Amino acid sequence: MALIVHLKTVTDLRGKGDRIAKVTFRGLSFYTRVLENCEDEARFDETFRWPIASNIDGNEMLEIQVFNYSKVFSNRLIGTFLMVLQKVVEEAQLEVTDTLIDDNNSAIRTSVSIGIRYQTMDRSVGAWNDGEFLDNPNMPSAADGNFQFETESLLSGHSSAVSPGKSHFKRVSKGVFSAMKLGKMRPPKDDGRKQDEPAVLETEDLDRKAMRLGGGLDPDTISLASVTAVTTNVSNKRSKPDIKMEPSAGRPMDYQVSITVIEARQLVGLNMDPVVCVEVGDEKKYTSMKESTNCPYYNEYFVFDFHVPPDVMFDKIIKLSVIHSKNLLRSGTLVGSFKMDVGTVYTQPEHQFYHKWAILSDPDDITAGVKGYLKCDVAVVGKGDNIKTPHKANETDEDDIEGNLLLPDGVPPERQWARFYIKIFRAEGLPRMNTSIMANVKKALIGENKDLVDPYVQVSFAGQKGKTSVQKSSYEPMWNEQIIFTEMFPPLCKRMKVQIRDSDKVNDVAIGTHFIDLRKISNEGDKGFLPTFGPAWVNMYGSTRNYTLMDEHQDLNEGLGEGVSFRARLLLSLAVEILDTSSPDLTSSTEVQVEGAPPVADNCTGKMEEFFLFGAFLEATMIDRRSGDKPINFEVTIGNYGNQIDGTTKPSRRRKKDGGDGVEEDSELLQNSSEDEGDEDGEMLSVSSTPTMKPFITDRNYFHLPYFDRKPCIYIKSWWQDQRRRLYNANIMDKIADKLEEGLNDVHEMIKTEKPYPERRLRGVLEELSSSCFRFVTLANKDQNQNSRTKLDRERLKSCMRELENMGTQAKTLRSQVKKNTVKDKLKLVQNFLQKLRFLADEPQHSIPDIFIWMMSNNKRIAYARIPSKDILYSIVEEETGKDCGKVKCVFLKLPGKRGFGPAGWTVQAKMEVYLWLGLNKQRKDFLCGLPCGFEENKAVKGPGLQSFPPISLSYTKKQVFQLRAHMYQARSLFAADSSGLSDPFARVFFNTQSQCTEVLNETLCPTWDQLLVFDNVELYGDAGEMRDDPPIIVIEVYDQDTVGKADFMGRTFAKPVVKMADEGYCSPRFPPQLEYYQIYRGNSTAGDLLAAFELLQIGASGKSDLPPIDGPTDMERGPILPVPLGIRPVLSKYRVEILFWGLRDLKRVNLAQVDRPRVDIECAGKGVQSALIQNYKKNPNFSTLVKWFEVDLPENELLHPPLNIRVVDCRAFGRYTLVGSHAVSSLRKFIYRPPDKKSQHWNTAARLMNGFMALANGGPYSRPTGEIVVNMEPEVPIKKMETMVKLEANSDAVVKVDVNEDEKEKKKKKKKGEEIEEEEPDESMLDWWSKYFASIETLKEQLRQQEAAAAEAEEKEEMEIAEEIKIDESSMKGSKAQAKTKDKAKAPKEDKKKKLLAEQAEKKNKQKIDELKVFNKELETEFDNFEDWLHTFNLLRGKTGDDDDTVSEEERIVGRFKGSMCVYKVPLPEDVTREAGYDPNFGMFQGIPSNDPINVLVRVYVVRATDLHPADINGKADPYVVIKLGKTEIKDKENYISKQLNPVFGKSFDIEATFPMESMLTVAVYDWDLVGTDDLIGETKIDLENRYYSKHRATCGISQTYAIHGYNMWRDPMKPTQILSKLSKEGKIDGPHYGPGGRVKVTNRVFTGPTEIEDENGQKKQTDEHLALSVLQHWEEIPRVGCRLVPEHVETRPLLNPDKPGIEQGRLEMWVDMFPMDMPAPGPAIDISPRKPKSFELRVIIWNTDEVILEDDAFMTGEKMSDIYVKGWLKGQQEDKQDTDVHYHSLTGEGNFNWRFLFPFDYLVAEEKIVISKKESMFSWDETEYKIPARLTLQVWDADHFSADDFLGAIELDLNRFPRGAKTAKQCSIDMVAPEVDLPMVSIFKQKRVKGWWPFVARNENDEMELTGKVEAELHLLSAEEAEKCPAGLGRNEPDPLEKPNRPDTSFIWFLNPLKSIKYLICNRYKWLIIKIVLALLLIAMVALFLYSMPGYMVKKLLGA
Repeated sequence: MALIVHLKTVTDLRGKGDRIAKVTFRGLSFYTRVLENCEDEARFDETFRWPIASNIDGNEMLEIQVFNYSKVFSNRLIGTFLMVLQKVVEEAQLEVTDTLIDDNNSAIRTSVSIGIRYQTMDRSVGAWNDGEFLDNPNMPSAADGNFQFETESLLSGHSSAVSPGKSHFKRVSKGVFSAMKLGKMRPPKDDGRKQDEPAVLETEDLDRKAMRLGGGLDPDTISLASVTAVTTNVSNKRSKPDIKMEPSAGRPMDYQVSITVIEARQLVGLNMDPVVCVEVGDEKKYTSMKESTNCPYYNEYFVFDFHVPPDVMFDKIIKLSVIHSKNLLRSGTLVGSFKMDVGTVYTQPEHQFYHKWAILSDPDDITAGVKGYLKCDVAVVGKGDNIKTPHKANETDEDDIEGNLLLPDGVPPERQWARFYIKIFRAEGLPRMNTSIMANVKKALIGENKDLVDPYVQVSFAGQKGKTSVQKSSYEPMWNEQIIFTEMFPPLCKRMKVQIRDSDKVNDVAIGTHFIDLRKISNEGDKGFLPTFGPAWVNMYGSTRNYTLMDEHQDLNEGLGEGVSFRARLLLSLAVEILDTSSPDLTSSTEVQVEGAPPVADNCTGKMEEFFLFGAFLEATMIDRRSGDKPINFEVTIGNYGNQIDGTTKPSRRRKKDGGDGVEEDSELLQNSSEDEGDEDGEMLSVSSTPTMKPFITDRNYFHLPYFDRKPCIYIKSWWQDQRRRLYNANIMDKIADKLEEGLNDVHEMIKTEKPYPERRLRGVLEELSSSCFRFVTLANKDQNQNSRTKLDRERLKSCMRELENMGTQAKTLRSQVKKNTVKDKLKLVQNFLQKLRFLADEPQHSIPDIFIWMMSNNKRIAYARIPSKDILYSIVEEETGKDCGKVKCVFLKLPGKRGFGPAGWTVQAKMEVYLWLGLNKQRKDFLCGLPCGFEENKAVKGPGLQSFPPISLSYTKKQVFQLRAHMYQARSLFAADSSGLSDPFARVFFNTQSQCTEVLNETLCPTWDQLLVFDNVELYGDAGEMRDDPPIIVIEVYDQDTVGKADFMGRTFAKPVVKMADEGYCSPRFPPQLEYYQIYRGNSTAGDLLAAFELLQIGASGKSDLPPIDGPTDMERGPILPVPLGIRPVLSKYRVEILFWGLRDLKRVNLAQVDRPRVDIECAGKGVQSALIQNYKKNPNFSTLVKWFEVDLPENELLHPPLNIRVVDCRAFGRYTLVGSHAVSSLRKFIYRPPDKKSQHWNTAARLMNGFMALANGGPYSRPTGEIVVNMEPEVPIKKMETMVKLEANSDAVVKVDVNEDEKEKKKKKKKGEEIEEEEPDESMLDWWSKYFASIETLKEQLRQQEAAAAEAEEKEEMEIAEEIKIDESSMKGSKAQAKTKDKAKAPKEDKKKKLLAEQAEKKNKQKIDELKVFNKELETEFDNFEDWLHTFNLLRGKTGDDDDTVSEEERIVGRFKGSMCVYKVPLPEDVTREAGYDPNFGMFQGIPSNDPINVLVRVYVVRATDLHPADINGKADPYVVIKLGKTEIKDKENYISKQLNPVFGKSFDIEATFPMESMLTVAVYDWDLVGTDDLIGETKIDLENRYYSKHRATCGISQTYAIHGYNMWRDPMKPTQILSKLSKEGKIDGPHYGPGGRVKVTNRVFTGPTEIEDENGQKKQTDEHLALSVLQHWEEIPRVGCRLVPEHVETRPLLNPDKPGIEQGRLEMWVDMFPMDMPAPGPAIDISPRKPKSFELRVIIWNTDEVILEDDAFMTGEKMSDIYVKGWLKGQQEDKQDTDVHYHSLTGEGNFNWRFLFPFDYLVAEEKIVISKKESMFSWDETEYKIPARLTLQVWDADHFSADDFLGAIELDLNRFPRGAKTAKQCSIDMVAPEVDLPMVSIFKQKRVKGWWPFVARNENDEMELTGKVEAELHLLSAEEAEKCPAGLGRNEPDPLEKPNRPDTSFIWFLNPLKSIKYLICNRYKWLIIKIVLALLLIAMVALFLYSMPGYMVKKLLGA
C-alpha cells in the first residue's frame, strides 16, 4: 500500500525569489528541492511516495505548504493547500488544481496542481477482520486547530493545522561526538540526501547575519526538530543495537543503613519503661531503657552494613518498635511499631529522612489509633552516595510533629488499615523439578505416572509471608485460594513478591519469582485508584528448564538478575479494601490469612488467539572461540513453544477437548507443536531451530557461521490470550520516550561540545514531545471496550491519557520558556518527563512472554539473548508496532546468570543479525516485508496450495560488493590493563565476516594509531538502495596485547559507516567523512572514546578503479601501514605547551624499592619534554627547573586535541629506568590560554563594574574621581555584628542598611509596658569562641531555610507562570481546572512556610549580635576549587583498572602525585603579554609564582567536633580520640578519649612544625579507644597543606569578619589586615592602598569606606586603618585582574573515610587549619576552643498545693471517693534522683496541701540548652559516659496505696527553656495550657529565675484523649551553684529555710486510730443537712408530743382554775 503524490507546479506567485515546498501526510513531511529565482511559476515536478501500513481513511488529509526560501531567516510561508482524501480513496487516482490559503484561512491567488495515486492492498480489504483496523481520527476540529507545532510529528493520521511561517532546520550540524551514546543510533539523517536538497542552514552565522540585517528572526522561537525527514524513501530496516552488555541486576553492592533514634513522644500507657527496637531485615538492635516516662529521650545511633544486590536491599523492611518494660527475663510488651522498606528511604531526596516523626501503631489491634510518635533519622547509603546531613546544632525549634512525619511526600498523615487480597488461581507450563529416575522407579513399582513437581505459591509483603496449599504432582496446578495481608494504606513497602515454589522434603526451592510494584498498579492522584491487578497472567523467568540437583542459576529463580528462560506463568489478581476500623465485627489482628476463592472464568483474561512468530538469521558472527569448534544451531522459544529440549512437561492426565468452542483447554495449548503432530487441516508445523552448522574461523578470537546467501528461518505458532492492547499502548509511550531521550542526548551533546543554539534543539524536542503526547491520547482513546480488560487496564488507560495530555500541555508551555539562559534548568525538567514516560510505559500485567534466542552446541545451551515480545509485536498502526518488529536487529548473545558477570560478560558470545516478526496468525500476510529485498523463499514442503507456508530459508539473489575503509585515528582515556598502569592497545574492527587489527602501540592509554584499514570484497546481500540508507553496523573492540597469553579485552563500541553507491560522486557534504568520537564501553562502564571515521564504498561494474584513490605513501617506518588520508585527518596548527614542574609527592615503592631519583616525562601528540632530575627524592621532592616548554602540532578543533601524558620514571643505576606511575590529562581545554580580546574585554568589565557598584555607592559628600567605585561600610561598634550587609552582586540595587535604633526603640517600648525583655545584651566576658560558633551555625541554618523559601517561592512563581499560560490555552484545553485546584493546594503549605520564616526572621532581629565565622558544611577544597588556582595536582596511577566487581578503586591505584601545571597556546603570542613590566622569559606564562625551595611552617590544627561517627564497639557506640599525622610527626590524643560518644566534642588544637614540600599531607584521623587489643580506625581525612599554603585564596589563616585586639574575637594572624593588604597589592602589581580621610581607602580604582576607631582592653578609642584594610580584603574578589575570594575565618566539615569501606562516609569532622611561616613573626597562642564546661545550677521546686485531683479510692467503710495524694518530681535523665512529697491522706475534694521543697542540682550547657549527665552505663562499664539531654522537669501526681502499687493519676512535663507561664489562680488553670495547638506566652526559667503559678496535670483516658486530672501550685526557683551555697535551703520542710507545716484538715489521721473523729468527719460531711433536718423534725415532734402530753393537765388546771 502506498500513497503517491506528484507535485507539478505552483503558479501565480508574487515577486521573484527562491521557492521550496513541503508535502505532509500522516505527519511525515518531505521537502522539494529549492527552485531559485522563480518569478510567477515554480515547476517542481517531483514525486513523493509514502508506504503505508493501514488503509487511508476518507477523513485523512494531505497538506502542501509553499514557502519563500531564505538562507538566513526562517522560510516564509506563502500559502497552504489542505485536501481531504475521501475522493482519492474512492477513485484511487486524481488530478487536482486548487488555490492556496494563507494564515488566516482566506484564499489567495496562488494555485497548485498535483496528481495523486493511491495503491490499495492487493487483496480486498474484506478478508481482514474489521476489528483489526482502527478508525482514524476525524478531521482536526476547530479546537484542535490551536495546536500549531512547527515540527512535524512523525505520527500517522494527525495532521496539524496550518503552521505560520516558522523555520524548519532539517539538520543540526553534526557533532564531533557520535550520536551512538547509550546505544542510540540516529536514523541516517543527512546521509540520505540527494544533491537537490534544500541547502542546509548553518546555524552559527544565522544570528550574526540577523543582527546585521536588523532582526527579522526571533532566535527565541526557532526550533530544530529531530533530523528524520529526508527526501528519499528511507528504508529504515534496521533497529538500533544496545551497546551496554553486562547484566548488573544481580550483583551485590555495599550498603549502609544508619538510623538515629532521637526521642519518643505521646506513647500510650502510663508510667512505662520504653525501649526502642530497630530492625533492618533480620538484624535487630536495641536502645537503652528509659524509666517511668512516656516521652523518653534516647539520641542513639545505629548502623547496619549489607553487601547484597540492590533488589534484595530495597525490599528489606526497616521496622521501628517501642517495647514496654523489656528485661532479661521477659521480652516486654509491644506499644506500637512502624515499618517501611529500604527502597522508600533510598528514593527520598538525599536518600534520607532527617528528624522526622514515625507514627507508631499496634499491628495486633488495628482498631486502636496512634500509639505514639518516634523521632528519628533514617539514611541509606550505597557506595559512592554521599549524604548531605543538615548541620547539626542545638535543636531549638519546638517540634511540630504533624508537619514532620516520617512519610514520603504525597502520603497522607492519616493512614488507614487496609486488606490486600491476593487471589492465586492457577499456573501452567511449570518445569519439572525432580529427576526422572525416581519417577521411573515409582512407575515400575506402582505403575503410576506422576508430574515431577509439587508447587505452591508464596507471597511476601511488608515483612510478612503467606503461602497457598501444595498441589501434589502437577505441572498445571489449580489453587483458587486467596492470601490476605492487613497493612496500613498507603503501604510504605513498594513491592510484593510472588513466588512459585516446589515443595520438597529436604528443601523447598523457588521455581520462579514475580514482583508486583504497587506504584505501577495504583495511582495516588485526585482521580487515582487503589492498587488493583488482574485477573491476569504473569510470566516468570529464571534458569534453564532442565532439572539439575545443584542449579548454578538458582538465583535467577529467586528474581535476582535477568531470567534466561521461561519458567511458568501464574494467573493471579490483587484487590485492596480499606477497612472501616469502627465496625464492630472487624477482626483486629494483622496475621496473614489464607482462604479459598471462587475460580475465574476461562475467558476472563482474553480470547485465545493464534500468534505467529517468524525469524530469519541474516548473520551469525563473532562466535566465541570456545564454542566455535563444535557444530552450532540457534533455537528460538516463546513461552514453552519452540523449546525442544526441556520445554514440554505434559501433564500426565490428558483432559478431554471441549465440545463447543474448538479451542482446546490450556493444558494442551501450552504444549509444543513442534512434535510433528500436524494439525487437522494439514496446517504448518513449527520450526523453532536452525540447522546445525560448523563455524568458520574469522580470526583467532572469533568464528562465524557461513550464512552467505542462504539465510535460515524459524517460525512458531503459539496460542495466547489476546491482550495486545496493553503492549500497543506501552509501545507508543516507549517510542515517545526513545525520541525524547535521543533529543535530550543531542541537547546534552550540543552543550558539552559548545555548539551554538542548544535551546533551539530543545524547543524542537519539546514540540515533538507535545505533539506525540496528544497523538497518544487520540490513539489510545480508540480502544474498543473489550470484555477481557481488567479494572487496572481501564484505570491505567485513563491515567496514562491524563498524564500524557498534561505532559503535552506542559511541554508546549515549557517550549515557550526555553531561552538561552534557561536551557539547563529546563533540561532537568524535561528529564523528569522522560522518567515519567518510562515509568508509565512499563506494563505491570503481562501478556505474551518474552522471546529467547539460544545458541546451542550438542544440545547444550551456551549463550542467549532475551527480546521483549512487545518490541517485535506487529500492529497495523505504525506507532503501536514494536520498535524492532519487521526490522533487522543486531543482537549480542551473552552468558546466562552469574557467568555473565565481570570479564566473562564483557566478551561477546555471538553477534547476530536477526529479523523478527510477531503478530496474529491472521495478520501474517506482510511478515516478510521488512527484510532486505532480493530473496527467494525456500519452503519446507513442495506442493500445490502451500503458498501460505512460511519459508524455512531465504536465498538471496541480489548481492552488492563493497570496500570498507576504517579510518582509525586515535583513542583516549582507555582502561589500564597492565600492572604498570598503562596498556599496549590495538583495535580490532569487525564487519560482516571479516576482521582486521590496527598495530599495537606500546605503553599508552591514548594511542594515536592514525591507520586506515581496508576491507576488500565485502559482500552484502539485499537491495543496493537499502544498503545506502541502512548499512550493517561495525563493531570495534580494543584489546591490550600481552606478550604471553591472549590479549585482554578493554572495551567495545559500534559505528555505522557512511555509504557511497557506485553511481554517486565522492564529494561533500557527505565525503570525505568527518572523524567522530565513539564512546567505548566495557560491561556497563564507559571505558574511553574512539576517534574514527568509517566509509563503505560500493564497487561498481568497472571494479575498484572508480573508488577514490588511497593516497599518501604507506608509512614505511611502521611497515606497510596506511595512514588516515588527508581529507579526514584533522587540520593541525602549531601550539606551544609550557609545563610548570613543581614537585612529586607521596611516591610509593616500585617493586619494593624506594623511588630515589625520579623524573617526569611529558608527552603530547608525539612531542614532549623531560623535567630536571630530582637528585634525592627524600631530601627535596621539588624540581630545580620550574618551567619548560615544547612545540607541537595540534588540531585546530579543540575537541580533537589528543590527551597529554604525564609519566614519572625512576632513574636507577646502570642507566635503567622504571616506570613509577602515569597520568593522562584527557582534556587540555582548561589549560588553553586565549589572549584577551582587548577592546571588547575592557569595555565589558568596565560596564559590568559600573553597573554593579554605582548602585552601591549611595554617595558620600565628597566628589569621586572618575572610574572610582565606592563600597560603603558603616562605622559601628565592633562588638556588634556588622549591620551593613553589602550586597555585591553585579545586579544589586542598593546597600541594605538596618537601623540599629529601631531595635532599641522597640526594647524601650517593651520596658514601659513592663514586660520583661528576653535577651539582655551579652556581656563581653561571657562570650567565647563557642558563642561565635553557635551563632554562625544559626546563621548557616538560617541561610539554608532562606534558600528553601526562595526555592519554594521560585517554584511557586514558575507554577503561576505555567498556570497562567495554561489559562491562556484554556479554550483548547480541558483539565486545567483540576490543575488550578492542585496549584492552590500546593500553595497553601508554602504560604505557611513563608509566614513562619518571616516570623523567624523578625525574632532573629531581636537576637544579640555576635561576631561570626563561616561554617562550611563541606570541605574547604570544594568551596575553593581544590585550591588549584595555579598549582594543579595530578594523581599518578599504576596497576590495572579494576572490574566493577573487583572494586579496585581509583584510590588504590594511586602511587603518588605530580604537582605542576601547564599552559597551551597558539604559537605567536600577542606581544603585549611579553612586554608587561617584570616579565621573566624563563617563566613564560607562569609569571609571579613563588619559589619552590623548602620552607618551614607552623601548622596549627583545630579539631572542633565529630558528628555521626560509625559505631566501633559492640554496644553501638565508640570511644573516639584524635590522631594527627604530618610527615614523620604523629600526635595521638589517646588519653583524652571521649567515652561512648558518636558525636564527640573535641575542642582541641595541635601545633606541628613542618617543612614543605617534604611534609605536606596532613592526616586527621579519629580512632576508637579499646581497653584491650589495638584501637580501630573509625575514619580519616587528608588535607594537602601545600596547595593551601601557596594558593592565591590565602588559605593560611582565615580573614575574620571584624578586627579586634582583645576579647573572644581577637585577630589571630601575625600580620595585621593593613600588612596583608599591602602585601597582596604589591604581589598583584596594583596601585594602593591609599588611606584617605573620612574612613576611605582606595585600591586601584575602588574606594572602600568603613569605621576607623578601635577600642583596647581599657575601653580607650584609638585611630586605626585596620577596619578599612579588612573591608578591602573581604571584597578582594572585586578587585580587577588580581582579585579572588580570600578564605574567611571558618570551620570546615570534612567527611571521614575508612580505606576498608571505600566510598562510604564514616562520620564527619569539623575543624580548621592555620599555617604560619616560621620566618615571619610568631603567631600568638592558639585560641582556646576547649569544650564549654557545663555550669552548675540548682533548681528548687516548691509544691505548695494541689487542687481538683481526681479521686481514685473508695473509703473503707462508707464507699466514698477520696485520694491519698502525693507529688513526685524529677529532671529528665535523672530518674534515679526522683523526689516525693509526703502524702496528703484522704483528700475528699482533690485538694492537697504540701509546702514541700524539691532540690535538683544539675549541670547545664547554656549554649546548647542541654543538661549534661555523666554516669556509668552499667556496673560493668569501665568509665562514665556523658549524656546531653534537654532540660525538662517532670511532675507527677500519684495516689498512695498501702497494699497494692500506687496509682498514677497525671503528670506534666515542663521544658525549662520554654514552658507556659503558670495561671494566677486554680480556676484560671486549664488543660489548654499544655495543648500543643494553643499559643501561650512562654517563659524560660534560665531567664526568669523565679516563677510561681498553677499548672495542670494531664493523663490519657481510655479513648486516648488527654484529660485534666488535677492542678498543682508550684514555685520554681533557679540558682547557680554559688548562689545556692550562699543561701542554702532544706529538702522537704527541713532546715535551713524551712517551710511551714501545711494546714491540713484532720481526716488525714487514719480512721482506726481515731474512729470518733473520722466518724464525726464522715457524718458531718455527708449527712450534715440530713442530720439538721432530722434534728429539726425531732424537735418538732417532741414539741407536738409535749404539747399533747401536757395539754390535758394544763387544760384541767385552767378549767379548775388552779
